[in-house]
Amino acid sequence: MRLSELRTGEKGIIVKVMGRGAFRKRIIEMGFIRGKEVDVIQNAPLKDPIHYRVMGYDVSLRRNDAALIEVVSTAEFLSKQINNETDPRPANSYITSLSEDLRAIALHKGKTINVALVGNPNCGKTSLFNFASGAHEHVGNYSGVTVDAKEGTFQQNGYTFRIVDLPGTYSLSAYTPEELYVRSHLNEAQPDVVINVVDASNLERNLYLTCQLIDMDVRMVIALNMYDDLERKGNKFDHESLSRMIGAPIVPTISKTGFGIEDLFNRVIKVYEEEDPVLRHIHINYGEVLEKGITNVRKALKANGNVPKSISKRYLSIKLLEGDHEIEAFVKALPGSEIILQDRDRNIAQIENLLQEDCETAFTNARYGFISGALRETFEQNKIKEASSTQIIDLFVTHKVLGFPIFILFMWIMFEATFRLGEYPMQWIESLVGLIGNFVRNYMEEGPLKDLLVDGIIGGVGGVIVFLPNILILYLFISFMEDSGYMARAAFIMDKIMHKMGLHGKSFIPLVMGFGCNVPAIMASRTIESRNSRMITMLVNPLMSCSARLPVYVLLTGAFFPNNASVILLALYVTGILLAVVMARLFKRFLFNEEDVPFVMELPPYRMPTGKSIMIHMWEKAKQYLHKMGGVILFASIIIWFLGYFPRHTESTDAINRQIAEVENAELDSQEKEKTIAELERLKAIEHQQNSYIGHIGQAIQPALQPLGFDWKISVSLLTGMAAKEVVVSTLSVLYTGEADDSQILSERLKQDRNAEGKLVFTPLVAISLMLFVLIYFPCIATISAIVNESRSWKWGAFVIVYTCVLAWIVSFTVYQTGHFFMGLFN
Repeated sequence: MRLSELRTGEKGIIVKVMGRGAFRKRIIEMGFIRGKEVDVIQNAPLKDPIHYRVMGYDVSLRRNDAALIEVVSTAEFLSKQINNETDPRPANSYITSLSEDLRAIALHKGKTINVALVGNPNCGKTSLFNFASGAHEHVGNYSGVTVDAKEGTFQQNGYTFRIVDLPGTYSLSAYTPEELYVRSHLNEAQPDVVINVVDASNLERNLYLTCQLIDMDVRMVIALNMYDDLERKGNKFDHESLSRMIGAPIVPTISKTGFGIEDLFNRVIKVYEEEDPVLRHIHINYGEVLEKGITNVRKALKANGNVPKSISKRYLSIKLLEGDHEIEAFVKALPGSEIILQDRDRNIAQIENLLQEDCETAFTNARYGFISGALRETFEQNKIKEASSTQIIDLFVTHKVLGFPIFILFMWIMFEATFRLGEYPMQWIESLVGLIGNFVRNYMEEGPLKDLLVDGIIGGVGGVIVFLPNILILYLFISFMEDSGYMARAAFIMDKIMHKMGLHGKSFIPLVMGFGCNVPAIMASRTIESRNSRMITMLVNPLMSCSARLPVYVLLTGAFFPNNASVILLALYVTGILLAVVMARLFKRFLFNEEDVPFVMELPPYRMPTGKSIMIHMWEKAKQYLHKMGGVILFASIIIWFLGYFPRHTESTDAINRQIAEVENAELDSQEKEKTIAELERLKAIEHQQNSYIGHIGQAIQPALQPLGFDWKISVSLLTGMAAKEVVVSTLSVLYTGEADDSQILSERLKQDRNAEGKLVFTPLVAISLMLFVLIYFPCIATISAIVNESRSWKWGAFVIVYTCVLAWIVSFTVYQTGHFFMGLFN
């Protein structure tokens, strides 16, 4: 709890003092140090300030300042201990040793260090987080993998580290959601230590963020990551001299191997305990003109008296002079802010008049000037320049002629491998599911429970789980594209085309991520600076064929297009992309017609993905898929089985049973008898399904989908597929005989199934129409939820539901009716 929460007369032991800079130093000098007891003497009449006694001195603190001191409350501790009936010691023994117990707890809590990881995209920040915390966050070699903060915990040398992996950002300005998120976290959560992860192969750009962290006056340790790249290039860097220059320890690390990470956190401990000899706060000298402006605005802030002491006034002054809208809004909320802003405006005018450039540019140039000067003294670049592997590869990959064929070839290989290589493990899983189904079928007594297990659970879930290998292979390729750096190149070569079609170049990455799952892809759209482009990307992302649709495609292409499955699969994905482009153009023209921001995106060096990273990514996706098997798909399979199983007896099925009994007793040829009984059993199955609860539901919605070539069973599968697209397959598995826990058996049943008129229900044309409908219509509930959260409006979620369903109907109707027309001409 915080010191400000203690009531008059209560005591507490200090755990840690937060805040930064002069405020923190002053508080510690007054005796508020870890392990010391503090008494609350009284509150002022207006509850502010508060009178405390610490180390025998009476001290007055404002409530806001006291809120920055963490304590262990005596009353809370004593209450818990006295109520602890499991401990045999009498309650008064706690009171006797209360101070010692509290002090021990405070010292233990004081050994918990809150750490924030801050750095540019592609600097290896998330790899460092994974190695240190043992977490399995996906690591991608392009901007925007971490679109939210991730937390992890680990222990070292008696200290507990609570690490927060913040989104990658190039600066702490107020332009992108990442920049605002990182800055808000640093100001509000106030971590004990910030680890600034710096790419050793690109010091000048990475140190720009370091300069802004220095301005914020945070306690910082710099991880000089990818140190092996610096050494391999033959560059020399005196990082110890630079660390003394900027007042922050610098530790060389290689996050993918773990080199230097233990040393890094040992330095974090020293900085936290204020025992590091290098640690000191410096002010970056911005030059006489800018420094004069900073001093003037800082004086105005100090004179106001309402600025929280936990925020550096120098930092606020710099951001006000830079014209930062978020900081300006923060200052405007303070009483008497008019004087501060007037003083700010006056100083901006003076600076721009003297320097003949806008204030923000002046600060940017000054920071890079500071960085250039610091590196001139500490960094020596290898003068022998050789063409790097990245440059050689880019000659082909980003070539204006070869770039597109290479991209298309890579995509074709991805889909060919997904289908062809996935066949072998798919058959193994099918055999295992079949063995389980046969075991239950042979050893359980007849009844509803047996039918539920065999036809509902094993048939439904087994019909979907067989596609796990295909999904893992797809994620293998997507992970390789992300981790190697090729994804950023794909965005680069696609930018001009996408810009002409209403999308931003950066939109390409979330769209390709949508091939894996639309939910993280929609979240990844946060990396797009322009709100208009961000919204368009979110709205068209559901048109990307996520891995949940893959089981439907594999089932139908394998059944009706076995010789051209990979081509059909690629055509479906391309269709989704083309539809996304068309809809993006329409949205751009009618909904979001403002000018877009320029395309600026880093092209990181190529790096060979580690097997560990790719396996972690694939395992995480496998877990998600298996979790879905045991969740929504299992639940849906049981519901679908129940609706299809009951009612068991109707007049029509009873009549057919009587006919079967008559045929069995009739004196007929054995072959003729078997043929007649088989036909009656087929009619009985059709009658039962049509008269079941799910049959009535399907027949109710069938008129709307019949022009697309769909019967009531397909209509029901599309209805249940709104929960998750894999459920389409499990529904078909349950409806088409219920025993289809083998995809090969299910494929055969689909090809052979006939309606009451004796016509085939499924044809290649119906299969194409169905795959297109599944591609386009209602994204899953999780995707709709992500759109609502990211757009901050349920209206956009409703809009996506409506437009995707309407578009799916139009496309499938057009394809089916056109195909039906031409087939009629040639038959």
